[in-house]
Amino acid sequence: MSNSLTAAPSLLTRMSNALTQSKDDNDRQFVTALGRGLILLATFEQHEQLSHQQLCQMTHLPKATVTRLIHTLLTLGFLRTTEHGQYELGSSAVRLSATAWSRHDMVATAEPLLRQFASSNEVSVNLATEVEGEMRYHACCRSPARLSVNLQVGSAVPVARTAIGRAFYAVNSPTRQAMIRNNLQAHLPKEEYDRAQSALSEATEHYVKYGYTVSDGEFSTDILAVAVGVFDIATGQYAYSLNASVPSANWQAEEYAAMIVPKLQALAERVGSGV
Repeated sequence: MSNSLTAAPSLLTRMSNALTQSKDDNDRQFVTALGRGLILLATFEQHEQLSHQQLCQMTHLPKATVTRLIHTLLTLGFLRTTEHGQYELGSSAVRLSATAWSRHDMVATAEPLLRQFASSNEVSVNLATEVEGEMRYHACCRSPARLSVNLQVGSAVPVARTAIGRAFYAVNSPTRQAMIRNNLQAHLPKEEYDRAQSALSEATEHYVKYGYTVSDGEFSTDILAVAVGVFDIATGQYAYSLNASVPSANWQAEEYAAMIVPKLQALAERVGSGV
């Protein structure tokens, strides 16, 4: 499930070094206040939640400066306060990252591969990423078979009730998983959220064991879908997930998975590597 990459400096380290270099070079075009704000955001690359004190320690910025930066980022929605008084990335940060992913060259590269895959295997195949508790579709290729759900680019489906959402959750980091749960909790009634959390936990266990997730009639009663994560080697993250769906009347879940999952995993590797 994981891809081994050469260890690289953290985002915080690289940005802090750039800020120091700009000072050393007396770069008059460099906006120090903006740089400090972005450095503060970079601390969340490897942390789900941080306190005011931790932000001061990690950024090496004065307490008063951190206080002003936090206030600004809270106002703009790039941070939000947790129930325990700590800070985590807010909806603006999530939306911006999702938009960047959607514009990544990966999508353009993926589309012809998806079309070929859908045609060769007579399935519908889609590429999506999570935005505020939903999976947003960025590439869609329909099967020749008629399916009851006609999804298009821009369509959104639930994370916890779909194979594509469960796969995205299963492969992602604990920090991103926590953000997804927070988004779900903010938009779902408690009982529905509890069911979603349970479904995601079970799906993660299934993915770890078998390398894919499945949804058999849970989102749409007559659709069987399996999904896998897509690791983007350009960003070093699981940026998307891929599903392949068919009419459930035509297949048993295990038989379908045995046939399509190895092919879908190979497609995900090609999409993620840009080949």
